[in-house]
Formats: sequence, C-alpha cells, structure tokens
Amino acid sequence: MTDRVIDLTDRLGPRSAEPSELTEPTAELGAPSLSAAIEALLLIADEPMSAEDLGVALQRPVDEITETVEALQSGYATAGRGFTIRRESGGWRFVTSADCSELVSRYIKDGQSARLSQAALETLAVVAYRQPVSRTRVSAIRAVNVDGVMKTLVTRGLVTEVGHDAESGAVLYATTEYFLQRLGISSLDELPPVADYLPDLSDLDSPELTGEF
Repeated sequence: MTDRVIDLTDRLGPRSAEPSELTEPTAELGAPSLSAAIEALLLIADEPMSAEDLGVALQRPVDEITETVEALQSGYATAGRGFTIRRESGGWRFVTSADCSELVSRYIKDGQSARLSQAALETLAVVAYRQPVSRTRVSAIRAVNVDGVMKTLVTRGLVTEVGHDAESGAVLYATTEYFLQRLGISSLDELPPVADYLPDLSDLDSPELTGEF
C-alpha cells in the first residue's frame, strides 16, 4: 500500500506549496523579527514607507506588513511609549506620541534660545554650501549620521525642505531666509568662499569621502 502511495505521488509530481510557504522570504530578514525589521527601516527612512515598499524590502506580503504595523501601534499605545507609527503621505513613519506633545513643544521652545552644538554648526555649514542636499549626502560628507541634527536645524527654522532628488526621491534641504538674517547677510553669495575653510568641493565628491562607488 505504501509503495502505491509513493508511486502515485511520483506520477503527480511534487506537491504544491502552501500559501504560507509562498510568502516566506527568499533571504534572511537580517533582524530578530519582522517587527524589528520594520522598526529599523522606518527609523532610517527619509520618507514615509508604504506597505508595498516595506513588503518589497522585507519580501513579505502587504497584508502581513500592515498587520505587523498595526500590532506595533497597539503595543506602543498599551505600553505608554513616547512614540508611535503614523500614516503620512501614503506611508508610515515614526512620530512622537500625542500624549507627549506638551513636553515636546516646551523642549523645542526652550531649544530656540540655546546655542547650536558644534555638530549642528558643521551640518549647517554643509547644507549652506551644498544646497539643495539630502540628509544622506550630508551624512556622507560629515561621515556621521545627521538625522537628529537635521531635525534640530529644521525645528530652529534654519533649514527647510525644498523638494526631492529626481533620481533617489530623497528629500532635499536648503537654508532659509531666517538663516540669512541670523548671519546678517542678504544672500548666499555673501558667504565666505568655502575653499578657505573646507577641502576642495571636488574632493568631497570622491568615493572615499561620500561612500559612493
């Protein structure tokens, strides 16, 4: 009897994969869990990421991505975390919790009168001389992550979003009129020559400094 079953199986060919098997990723996530993988990508993304974008990156179906994000939102709310995931512009991104809005507003207001850190000044200089420029580009030039510093500069009104890169779609940043006012100049043409303070701009485009190959 067993031999007949085996023979029949051979004739029919290999069994069809179950739906769950078809949705398994073809490569390791590179993270402890799908939840952790989604959190990691949303933290580093310049723009809100859609379920489709996350699904492609993580090789998981859109429904599973959506369910996982909703579970994360619920978990953050239950745990009383200071952040959550919010849908914006057709995608998701990390934002501060509404319950912490008063704290955040007070911190931002107090920070307006605080002196900029050395890291913020250096980042602002890169934006001023390279604008319009993406955060990724600024990070490559400075060789450090500048996400937090860029947010500070935007909050202080010194830097603002001015569009998107035609190729990568990344947000581009430039200095503001307020930046000019703070420096006491009327246009960017009055900035001192960058060559007096930084390496030649052509050097900054080299693969060694930008990380591009």
